[in-house]
Amino acid sequence: MGVLVGSWLMKVVFISSYILIQSSKAKAAAKTRHLKWEVEYMHWFPDGREGVVIGINGQFPGPTIRARAGDTIHLNLTNKLHTEGVVIHWHGIRQIGTPWADGTASISQCAINPGETFVYRFKVDRAGTYFYHGHYGMQRSSGLYGSLIVDVAEGEKERLKYDGEFNILVSDWWHKGSREQEVDLSSKPMRWIGEPQTLLINGRGQFNCSLAAHFSNSSAAPCKLRGNEQYAPYILKVHPNKTYRLRIASSTALAALNLAIGHHKMVVVEADGNYVAPFSVENMDIYSGESYSVLFTTDQDPSSNYWISVSVRGREPHTPQALTLLNYHPTSPSRLPTSPPPVPPRWDDYGYSKAFSKNILTAPGSPPPPSKHDRRIVLLNTQNYIDGYTKWSINNVSLVLPTTPYLGSIKYGLANAFDAKSPPDRFPHDYDVMRPAANQNSTYGNGVYMLEFNSTVDVILQNANALKENVSEIHPWHLHGHDFWVIGYGEGKFSSEKDESRLNLKNPPYRNTAVIFPYGWTALRFVADNPGVWAFHCHIEPHLHLGMGVVFAEGAHLIDTIPNEALGCGLTGKMLMKNNNNNNGHN
Repeated sequence: MGVLVGSWLMKVVFISSYILIQSSKAKAAAKTRHLKWEVEYMHWFPDGREGVVIGINGQFPGPTIRARAGDTIHLNLTNKLHTEGVVIHWHGIRQIGTPWADGTASISQCAINPGETFVYRFKVDRAGTYFYHGHYGMQRSSGLYGSLIVDVAEGEKERLKYDGEFNILVSDWWHKGSREQEVDLSSKPMRWIGEPQTLLINGRGQFNCSLAAHFSNSSAAPCKLRGNEQYAPYILKVHPNKTYRLRIASSTALAALNLAIGHHKMVVVEADGNYVAPFSVENMDIYSGESYSVLFTTDQDPSSNYWISVSVRGREPHTPQALTLLNYHPTSPSRLPTSPPPVPPRWDDYGYSKAFSKNILTAPGSPPPPSKHDRRIVLLNTQNYIDGYTKWSINNVSLVLPTTPYLGSIKYGLANAFDAKSPPDRFPHDYDVMRPAANQNSTYGNGVYMLEFNSTVDVILQNANALKENVSEIHPWHLHGHDFWVIGYGEGKFSSEKDESRLNLKNPPYRNTAVIFPYGWTALRFVADNPGVWAFHCHIEPHLHLGMGVVFAEGAHLIDTIPNEALGCGLTGKMLMKNNNNNNGHN
C-alpha cells in the first residue's frame, strides 16, 4: 500500500513539476508587443456607399492584434480626431493589475484629447477570441473596432484540433454618422436611429444589391464589386476534408444576429474566451459583445461554393442578410452557390434563442461557481422619461457619467466627484414587469455599487415592459474586469422563493456578456476579486448612451499607482496640478 501511495505521490509531483516547468517556459517566452496607432476619421466605402469611418492607421476595421497568453501589449495611441476625445476598451481582457487601461471614458480614465498620446499597457492573460472598440460617446457606431486574438502561451498546446482558422468580426452600419445619431437620441422627442442599412462581415457589406440576386425569388439587383476591395466580400478559402476553427465576435451597435454556413454543421467550442462543452448547431445567435469559436468540417461537394449568412434576430428585420462565400479549393470564388442562402429562424422566435443560450455549458473540468452569494443585486431594466427626454434606467436611475474618472476619485478619496449615495440593490416588490410603469418618470444618477473585496456577488438582470405596451427588448449585458457564471434564465419576475432551486451551480458557462430576453430574467454570479472600478452595461450603443448601465467598485485601496495621463481631468486633474505646483514650490 505504501508503495502504491508513494508511486501516486511521485506521479502527482511529476505532473505538478511538469506544469510548473511549462508555466515557467511560457512565462519566459512571453513577449511585450509594441504597437503604435493613430485614430482618425476617414472616407470609406463599407457597403459600396461612401461614408466616414473612424479608422486606425488608415485601416477599417482597425488592425487585428495577435498575441499569446502572458504577453504584454504596449500600445501608443494618438488621437487624430480634431474635435473629440477617444478611448479604446479591450473587450474581454480583465485588466488584472491595470484597471486604468480598461479604456472606459470617465470610469477608468479621462478621454484622450485631440492631438494627445496615451499609452495602454496590459497583459493578455488568457487565450481566446476577443475584440476592441471605442468606449467614448457612440464611436463604435462609427466603426472604431477591431479583432484581438490571443493564442495559447508559448510551449502550451491548444486543446482544440483543427487544420486552419478564420476570424470574423460582424457589425452593423448606418449611413447617418454617430454624432448625428447621438443628437437624434438626445432630442425631445427622441428621434430613433432606425435599423442599420447594412450588416458588415470584417467591415465589408453590400448596400442596395445582393450577392444572391441570381435566385428567382430575389428582387435585389446583383452587386457590382469589381475594382473596390473596401466592400468586396471577405471570402473564406478552404480545402476539402479539413476541419477549421471559425472565430466570431460581434461589435454591433444594435443588431442581434444569426450566423449560418450553408450545408455545414458547426460545433460550438468557445464562448467569450472560455472553452465550453461542445455542441452542434446548424446556425447560431450572436449578440453584441459576444464572441465564439466554432469548428466545422469541409465535407461537402468541393465543386461547389457555399453561403455564409448573417441575419438580424430579436428585432423585425429591415436590414438584408450579409453574405459571403465558403470557397472550396480548387473551385473559383466567382462560382456562386447553387442553393439559396440559409433561412434564419424567425426574428421573434425567442424560444429558439433561449434554447441556444441554455445549451452553452462550461467545459468538463472547469471550476464551478461558489455555492453561495454574499450579496445579491437585482437590476430592473426599464425605459423611462426624464423631463420629457426618453432614457433607459436601472432601478429607476439613468446613468450619467461624471467629469472625474471614478477610478481616480475613489482611489484618492475625492469628495463630491460622484453621487455619494449607493444606487438601490433592488426595485419595489410590487412592480409589474409585464406592463408599462404607472409612473414612467426616472432620475439621473452616477452613484457606485461598492463591493466588498473577494465577496461573491449575484446580479439578477430583470427585464420589463418598455414605454409602449407589449414591448420588451433583448439586452446583452457586458461586465468589465471580470467573467461571470451565467447561473440561470427565467420567465417573468425573478422570485428567490421559486427560482433559487432552478439555478445551475454545477456547470454554468463562464462569460463576460449575457443576454436577457423579453419579459424575463438572467442570473449571474461573480467574485469581486479584481481591484478597480468597472462598468456593467447594456452593450447596445444607443441604450448605453441613454443611461443603461451601472458601475461596480472593489478593492480600490489595493490599486497601484495610476498613470497621471489617465487622471488629468476633473477633480483628479486639479489634484495633480496642485501636487505639481506644491512640488515646484519646494524646488
